[in-house]
Amino acid sequence: MNNQILVLTHLKQGKTISQVEAINLFHCYRLSAVILCLRKQGHKIVTHHHQNLNSKGTHARYELIKKVAV
Repeated sequence: MNNQILVLTHLKQGKTISQVEAINLFHCYRLSAVILCLRKQGHKIVTHHHQNLNSKGTHARYELIKKVAV
């Protein structure tokens, strides 16, 4: 299975994902590139920036926004 399918399946389960988790779970070292491809396919994925706990700066955490039925 490729990384796009693995990450999308993870996000569709209502989970979020960060780069560290993507490496540990799927050996995916280019999560931002995978997210970009998924966005180009029409998936609404938002980026949350969280403060790093052990150092300065922030890291990204991605979340899929599910479509609401009207």
